[in-house]
Amino acid sequence: MYFFFQKVLMKLRKPRITATIWSSGKIICTGATSEEEAKFGARRLARSLQKLGFQVIFTDFKVVNVLAVCNMPFEIRLPEFTKNNRPHASYEPELHPAVCYRIKSLRATLQIFSTGSITVTGPNVKAVATAVEQIYPFVFESRKEIL
Repeated sequence: MYFFFQKVLMKLRKPRITATIWSSGKIICTGATSEEEAKFGARRLARSLQKLGFQVIFTDFKVVNVLAVCNMPFEIRLPEFTKNNRPHASYEPELHPAVCYRIKSLRATLQIFSTGSITVTGPNVKAVATAVEQIYPFVFESRKEIL
């Protein structure tokens, strides 16, 4: 049995975003590098759909998810980090090479890799920045010493 999703993908070059347009009229934009760029891209998309003859009203714009990547200037010992931060951190090296650290108050999830790379997902830019500030002392404790 095959299911066909009623959606169309539309890409813009400037700003570089990809929009998923659903049959219900909902549009999801991904790929923007800032909240302003996302809004500008959504407006450009609405305008181009209007020029194609569709009746478009630009309402209810909101940023739902923000993804950021930061690199620590040191490597991290993941088993030690997980042991020290047990209720919030989970590490299954057989399944995924990173520690999953959740901060419920910020609704943010961090993927912490042994190389020092941290991928943060949160509801807005402020929550993501705060999550990085909160996690830094914990990862600093578990850093690999350079001999």
